[in-house]
Amino acid sequence: MTADVFTESLRVIASLGREGVDYAVIGGVALSVHGLVRATEDLDIFIRPTPDNVARLRRALHSVWDDPDIDQITADDLCGEYPVVRYGPPEGPLYLDIITRIGERASFDQLQIEEVEIEGVRIRVASPRTLYWLKRDTVRPIDKADAEALKRAFDLQDDDEGEGR
Repeated sequence: MTADVFTESLRVIASLGREGVDYAVIGGVALSVHGLVRATEDLDIFIRPTPDNVARLRRALHSVWDDPDIDQITADDLCGEYPVVRYGPPEGPLYLDIITRIGERASFDQLQIEEVEIEGVRIRVASPRTLYWLKRDTVRPIDKADAEALKRAFDLQDDDEGEGR
């Protein structure tokens, strides 16, 4: 992950906190927060799928970018058939994947969330065990590699899975 992506991620995460968004960082940025740095160009944010939370998310994003396209991120989409929205801001190196569930496998309430502070920014991040559970059985090679790195770094076992992990 480049310094620009990490700095921009921290800006977004700080705005999520200011607006009271119920979220957890997952994906490559979450791995970096846990000390497993790897290249990524996006910030994966798993959010609670409620209309009020999506409204807070939009306010948070508007505080970072002056972009009318943010208003196209709706609770109807995120809480409906397509629980992932990719947002590309008008400038900068960062893309956001906003997620409310991963198929039938994972919902927000199943995540174990930890809070850490980096550079003065409080970050709600999925635990290493949760990240392992989310990535272990996926088809993408990068996710399988992430799962193996998490397993080694945090001494996780194959039976470390399931709700609230």
